[in-house]
This record gives sequence, C-alpha cells and structure tokens, in this order.
Amino acid sequence: MTPHRPRIGEALAHRARPRKPRRCTALLAVAALGLTAPTTATATVTLGTPGPSPATRAEPDAPCTPATVPGVQMSEGLPTPPGHSPSTGVLRSLNLMIDFPDAHGEGSPRARFDEFFPATADWYRTSSYGALDYRAEAPVMEWLRMPRSFVEYGVDRGVSYEPGYRQLAKDIAEAADARVDFGAYDVVNVLVTPNAGPSALDTVLSVTFAGIRDAPQADGVTLGHMSFVYSRQDDGSATAGLNAYRVLPHENAHALGLPDLYTAQGGTRAGHWDIMSEDWGANNDFLAWHKRKLGWLGGKQVVCADGTGSSEHTISPLARPDGTKLVYVPVSGRTGYAVEVRTQEGNDAAVCKPGVLVYWIDTGVSSGEGPVTVKDSKPHSDGCTTRPNVNAELTDAPFAPGERMADGTTGITVEVIGSDASGNHRVRITRPS
Repeated sequence: MTPHRPRIGEALAHRARPRKPRRCTALLAVAALGLTAPTTATATVTLGTPGPSPATRAEPDAPCTPATVPGVQMSEGLPTPPGHSPSTGVLRSLNLMIDFPDAHGEGSPRARFDEFFPATADWYRTSSYGALDYRAEAPVMEWLRMPRSFVEYGVDRGVSYEPGYRQLAKDIAEAADARVDFGAYDVVNVLVTPNAGPSALDTVLSVTFAGIRDAPQADGVTLGHMSFVYSRQDDGSATAGLNAYRVLPHENAHALGLPDLYTAQGGTRAGHWDIMSEDWGANNDFLAWHKRKLGWLGGKQVVCADGTGSSEHTISPLARPDGTKLVYVPVSGRTGYAVEVRTQEGNDAAVCKPGVLVYWIDTGVSSGEGPVTVKDSKPHSDGCTTRPNVNAELTDAPFAPGERMADGTTGITVEVIGSDASGNHRVRITRPS
C-alpha cells in the first residue's frame, strides 16, 4: 500500500522486512519527555554502570559532518536534533501489556514481557559498548484491558496517529495512571497481546510514534515517544524465533533519532547490516554511522578522509570499542561514503563474509526512502546465507583483501590491501580532486 503523506508533527519511517509491505512510524517535531525518579516496578531489567564516557552526538569536523537537511524526515545528518530519548547514560522504558474486549490477553503478561527482556537491554549494551544503560520496567504485570475493541481503534499498516492511536494512547494512560508514574520514563513500549490483529507473517503492524508534540499527557509529561509491538515476528525457524525480540530495539531506535533504511516498496538497500534495515530473521548490529549519530563513536574512532589523493587506514572490527571504527569520505555537503569492518561477533552473529563494508549515505533522503546504500562486493551472487527474512544478495557485500570498490562517477575507490588475525583491515582510499 502507499503510505499516507505526513502532516506537521508527524513523519513516516519503519519496517525492516524485505519483500513485505512496509510499516510506518511517526516521527519529527520532537518534544522531550520529562525524567523523574522511577516508580517501583513489578519487573525490572537493569544493566550495570555504563562503560567509558561516550562521544557527544555531533563532532565539529566538517566537511565530514554532513548536516541534517531541513524538511527531511529523520535525516542521516549530524547532529541528531535534540529532543529524542537519551542514547547515552540511563534510558528508562515503561512496558505495558494491553489487551482488548475482542482479543483477551494470550498467555501471561509476564511471558509477553520476557519475549523482549532482557534481550533488548543486552542488545543495546553490546551495541553501545556499555554507553547506554537501558532499564526496562513493568510496574503493572497484568493485561491492561482497553475500553474499546481492537477493531474500533482502526489499527492497520500505515495509518496515521489520528484518530485511533491518539485515542489508544489516551486510554492506555487512563488505564495505567493510578499505578504508573509516566514522568519517570523516556519511552513507553506497548506490548500488545499477540492475538490482536493479523499475524506478523502476513501484516506488519508494529510502529513507533516519536515526537508527537500534542500527544495525550499523563503525570505532567507528553506521551510523545511510544512504540507499539504486535503479533510475534517468528516464522517458525530456529534463528527467527531466537531473534524475534529485535523488533523492539528497532522501534526504540526511532525514539533515539534513527531512520528506517528499507524503502517504500518493501526492499532494502542496506541488507542485514543494520537493525533499522532488517530486524527479523538474523541478528545484526547498527552501522558505524548510526553509532556515531547516537554518540557511541567519536574522537579518534572516526576518521575524516577529505583530502585528495590516496590515504591508508587501519580499521578494527565494529564489535570492539578500541581503534578506528569509521572512515568517512565526503563527496558533497550531504553525501559521502562510510567505511567500516564487520565480523561475526557481538551483535553481528549473522555475518557470513567478514570484511570491509562500504556504503553510501545521503542526508537529504528521508527515512523509508533508502538513505543508505550498501555497495556489494559480489553483485548477483545470491549472497552467502540461507537465513529466512534476509536480503541474501547483500550478505556477502563486505570487501576482502584484494577487492576494491570503485565509483566511476565520483572517482572514489576503496581498496582492501590487507588484514590480520585479529580482524583489523588495512584500506587504501583514493579521493580525486
């Protein structure tokens, strides 16, 4: 289906599942939520003290810091606009399990909570090198019955915030208000009973509304960052079932300021190399560029290759915090190539060809329209994996020693000239004048 065009205070993003119709996320016009002391939770998942002090969300090293483009929905530019949920330090998520008069809670609410935690918190700890302390709380460990039927809310793929989701947010707040201090949380995760609506195998409904300025209020805060998760993203295969929780870190990342990398047609130009592209079927991390946007990479971890001629760089695997993680090669004020190394470790369990990942970034392209394009080292190869729900063609995209990416239009080349036993790769980048 063709998604609706966003109105002011609302923007589209979402879905990470190739060859399936897209879902939508409302984002833009962001308003920060308040943060006060948390309520006592029935269930809480808390991580330990974060690691070393993270980088700030933006660095002043123009021209390798392409700016956010005005009017672009969830631009890949830097810095990520203020007002999003915190991506470093402590992030508190409120998790509410809801059902409806026409779809009573399936299984226990505790089991629904356990589908996503502590896996989501662990995923963010690993991806952020400990910089994000994700704390998941469930102060109401029971199904919250909504006053209207599921059908009455008009939930469907691609629907806007008005009127159904506004009413649903209001009803959720009223149902939980007596037992929840909404002001204690940065994001609200609504874990819907899986039997409400169609199977995720048929229709993907999960959605995030982030930055809704005039959303309903509770406890003095605007409920402007809400993620709704429906059904179960499990096609019955062993890998998909184990990784089905990753729909939630994908959704939460919108509240942190990240766009969708799939396209409106349901395909993906970034493959499984970022959870904002494919979040179901194979484990995968964020791109180094997104870690930079979130403030997890900075300083000497990011290299700006803006000179002319050739330069050589040693890049260490993205899963490890030390060393150079990202080399950016600017082409214009809004475009350029990013270069990183991906290996089968950390959140990258699905990597079947480790090596140097090269991708094109355009900060002028909106979320859900393909702002990132991974360059394929072996086009038309059908890839190196048979995992379900993965764009197999791009699974062998990384470049190995002896291989190179050459852009005939810009004249930029990225050549892999060596690697060592630790997974570090040496690259030669040529940038013409």
